Amino acid sequence: MSFSRAPRGTLLAVGALAAALTLTACTGDSNGKSGGGGNTNFVTNTGGVDTVAKGERKAPGKLAGETLDGKRLDVAGLKGKVVVLNVWGSWCGPCRAEAKHFAKVAGELKAKGVEFVGINTRDHNKQPALAFEKDYEVPYPSLYDPDGELVLYGFPKGTLNPQGIPSTVVLDREGKIAARSLTALDDTRLRKMIDPLLAEK
Repeated sequence: MSFSRAPRGTLLAVGALAAALTLTACTGDSNGKSGGGGNTNFVTNTGGVDTVAKGERKAPGKLAGETLDGKRLDVAGLKGKVVVLNVWGSWCGPCRAEAKHFAKVAGELKAKGVEFVGINTRDHNKQPALAFEKDYEVPYPSLYDPDGELVLYGFPKGTLNPQGIPSTVVLDREGKIAARSLTALDDTRLRKMIDPLLAEK
């Protein structure tokens, strides 16, 4: 059967599967290599952090839902603050390695108008994710996204979207996507993503 004659449902399922497979590996590339072909208007520096110039940034799609602790959260409600979105899973080794750094920087920068939001994905049982947050003393909420729907549909095509686990995306004060890393980060590299956005007028 050719793709041109395949039922629409089959094509959608194949497309969703292909998108999901991009998130199957827990990425740990220490070089922070990331893609960026085509007319995406972003630049990758040598540390693996992609950035977009202020006038060319786009807003994410809807990033809202239930958190791991059962509360409702809509990232759009954080507009006016720099927002760090971290995609993670309790089963992911690099996520465990970076967790203490995220907890540290979140505590240091909260008073400066920086909010952190995790996106917990592919944990089909909340208990390991909740244990992860407790073990690493994570001080911020995480949206619960067991099937990866927020990750797949919350970032428009052509933007700096998460393409692995862990991934970190930073929104500027206008709620637009400004920076992304596709590798685990320590506190120094994380601050290098956030500090330029704090300095923006």
